[in-house]
Amino acid sequence: IVNHHLFFADLAVRADDFGSILPDYSAIIFDEAHELEEVASQYFGRQVSNYRLEELARDTENTLRIKQLGSKRASRLLRQLRERAASFFALFPAAEGRFPFEDREEFLARHRELYDVLLGALKSLEIELASLRERPEEIYNLIRRATELRTELAFLLESRERGFVFWYERRARRVFLQATPIDVSDLLRERLFERYDTIVLTSATLAVGGQFDYLKARLGVRGAREKALPPSFDYTTQAMLYIPERLPDIRTPAFIPRAAEEIAGMLAASRGRAFVLFTSYTQMNEIYRRVERLVDFPLLLQGTAPKTVLLDRFRRQPNTVLFATASFWQGVDVQGPQLSCVIIDRLPFAVPSDPVVAARIRALAEDGHNAFVEYQIPEAIIALKQGFGRLIRARSDRGILAILDNRILRKQYGKLFFESLPPYRVTSELAEVRAFLESRD
Repeated sequence: IVNHHLFFADLAVRADDFGSILPDYSAIIFDEAHELEEVASQYFGRQVSNYRLEELARDTENTLRIKQLGSKRASRLLRQLRERAASFFALFPAAEGRFPFEDREEFLARHRELYDVLLGALKSLEIELASLRERPEEIYNLIRRATELRTELAFLLESRERGFVFWYERRARRVFLQATPIDVSDLLRERLFERYDTIVLTSATLAVGGQFDYLKARLGVRGAREKALPPSFDYTTQAMLYIPERLPDIRTPAFIPRAAEEIAGMLAASRGRAFVLFTSYTQMNEIYRRVERLVDFPLLLQGTAPKTVLLDRFRRQPNTVLFATASFWQGVDVQGPQLSCVIIDRLPFAVPSDPVVAARIRALAEDGHNAFVEYQIPEAIIALKQGFGRLIRARSDRGILAILDNRILRKQYGKLFFESLPPYRVTSELAEVRAFLESRD
């Protein structure tokens, strides 16, 4: 039993003829299979960061000290590696976020010297480690890591492969250079689905409109047997879906103050005991500040403590409300009345300016597909189902699901969202929400 990341790390190693991490297997069962495209994209892509370079320098330093193989030359080379890595990654803007790296040729032309000396520092470290009089296994691992970093950095700056989108991300002081496959379906079909006879994909959120066509297209699955099972919970009696029609459009400035008031009203009805989930940190923080002035319930905010600490506080403290973003949309399990309400601010469409999303939209459009219908809507449906899945975790659970984005009622694509969700009772009246919650509280 392994997680997706370890499995795909093993699959990537096997593809590169480096052996394997896991023992051989002949059958595979993927739980939470809706995550496969994202995880496969990470492991079939390339990444170099200032953090990885610092880790290499630190681990090399510690290994040489423990094995008593250090020297003045090795110390100098490690110091140079750190300095040159710092100079190179300082070239990227300080603004946090994910950005396209489409001007790689111009970047390289402007900063060729810093790039070359960084590659040279990695190569010099490889040579120094390879020339040691003793080379235990740890030294060979360090040589391999230095070689991988050098070749991956060269790919990220110099590759002309059209099947990848090149981008970078800054998180505080960390900078990540990335190359992500635009389409992993051929890779997965060749390396996974055509190689093993027995593969089972399962998740509560695989189907869109009761069909598996979207998942099969994105993952390269052909000739599969498929079955959408009936829900194991009685959603018609356990859950009510609330969509306030009177709220302004999510895209207008008037939405945030009105949404804060609506959330405060819902929290009064549920006596706290809620997750309020957002698609952006900016909107989360702004609405949190407004709701904080309107209610007396204990409020928790993602980013103020580690995820496990926040969840523990939520479970232990009565009537608590947690404001959070994407990392709380899945993999979080709070059973019982302590979580009686899940509020989602908007339909979770991926940000179209995100480098990977933009590249996939562009690729589909260039092939004559409707990217909004065939990619963006199904992705949003799966994400919404994951967010709503936080509420009903057992047959005794009961509560309110709310989405403040009434485009689901007004837009034509809203019908597909409803066809993909369980058969919740639906209302646009807060009075019905209160009655539903009071009927069993």
